[in-house]
Amino acid sequence: MIIRKATKEDHEAIWEITRQVITTCESLVFAPDTSRERMLVFWCNRKKHVFVATIDDEVVGTFFISDNQPGLGSHVANAGYMVSPFAEGKGIGFQMGEYSLKEARRLGYKSMQFNIVLKSNERAVHLWQKLGFEIVGEVPEVFNHPTKGLINGYVMWQRL
Repeated sequence: MIIRKATKEDHEAIWEITRQVITTCESLVFAPDTSRERMLVFWCNRKKHVFVATIDDEVVGTFFISDNQPGLGSHVANAGYMVSPFAEGKGIGFQMGEYSLKEARRLGYKSMQFNIVLKSNERAVHLWQKLGFEIVGEVPEVFNHPTKGLINGYVMWQRL
């Protein structure tokens, strides 16, 4: 697997992964009918460091690193991750997580914080804990799942 900075040529692959991930309503907060344009503006905007993970030149995952907050909160990184449903279970999320932590340190961030990791997404919670994140808070009813109802979310944090 190769992880590299995303280019404009990767946008279609990023969108295809996004489209598949948001239809499950299991991790990202975006509604399943979110447009391609809206998602790409969010994911690939110039304030973010965007990466793709490839296997045999096929994009199988993507992530971004950005400031969690502006100004006096900009020393804390935030990140978002997606793996193609066709590539799940191959350690891609773990490798992207490791890479992003190293890259965030290189970029000068002092810590990384995830503002919402769904409590019901046990695979993600376990992955982030395995990579050294702590659950530092729980926000009640932060995600309105279409079939499961209101779901709590964790705030997860790690010093870099």
